[in-house]
Amino acid sequence: MKYLMLINAALDADGEAMGGCTPEDWQLFDKTIKDSGVYVSGDSLADFTTAAVVRVDEHGERVVTDGPFAESREVLGGYFVVDVPDLDVALDWAARCPGSRGGGSIVVRPLAGFEG
Repeated sequence: MKYLMLINAALDADGEAMGGCTPEDWQLFDKTIKDSGVYVSGDSLADFTTAAVVRVDEHGERVVTDGPFAESREVLGGYFVVDVPDLDVALDWAARCPGSRGGGSIVVRPLAGFEG
């Protein structure tokens, strides 16, 4: 079964990622997950200040704003998709991810797998 692991980095009062891990931690995790055979895809995201939010208003017009402007102290930093036997294994991988440290969190969700 495929699971999406969304990496949410914790931000300090200045909007900077708090971390809790080094670039070497990320390189090691990236190598480990790829070498394990469970890796399907993944990537880190560019700085959140480059994001845009798109909505369609009640008249069907596209409205684009700079974003995101969440009230939380977290920002989506990247993702991994893993193919593992069950949720418990996906949660184990999420716990090993450096993004789960230093106030960050990993959201784990199964992919719906709509095919047709």
